[in-house]
Amino acid sequence: MTDLLSAARAGDVAAAQEAIAAGAELEKRDERGRTPLLLAVTEDHVEVARLLVAAGADPDALDDQHDTPWLVTGVTGSVAMLEVLLPANPDMTIVNRYGGISVIPASERGHVEYVRRVVQTGVNVNHVNNLGWTALLECVILGDGSAKYQEIARILIEAGADVSIADKDGVTALQHAERRGFTELAEVLVAQS
Repeated sequence: MTDLLSAARAGDVAAAQEAIAAGAELEKRDERGRTPLLLAVTEDHVEVARLLVAAGADPDALDDQHDTPWLVTGVTGSVAMLEVLLPANPDMTIVNRYGGISVIPASERGHVEYVRRVVQTGVNVNHVNNLGWTALLECVILGDGSAKYQEIARILIEAGADVSIADKDGVTALQHAERRGFTELAEVLVAQS
């Protein structure tokens, strides 16, 4: 029998179909606690993920790093994968090892189109992670102030991000932008607030 974990990791749709048809365990784990769906999502194998979701794979299965398939979409920024997982009703409140939800790493990594789409799901754009940062704060603190981060800030604010939320030291996103010399980003934060 074809190993579903291997098929998912490789993005081999035919092998994944064969494994599922032969009764492979959808929630089987690899040495890091990753399920076939989590492997497919991590490697952005959209068609394998689609197959797994249709078969009933769990979008909320946690691995040893406290990641789920849904959380990983925020890291990869794959809008196509986000769309594949939505019908599985992922729990958007599960947090990663940093206490964050998918919109936070997406904002930090500059995944504009992902952020644009995920805010339409009703995800909490004001969620505060273990560092005391929201998606907007991560966008400013860990971003580079470029056009894509300016656009993410706009999207987040239009989706209800509270620009007055400060980090654990009481520093707001605007103050961080000004300190880092991100003039255009600071202008977005002022104009949108």
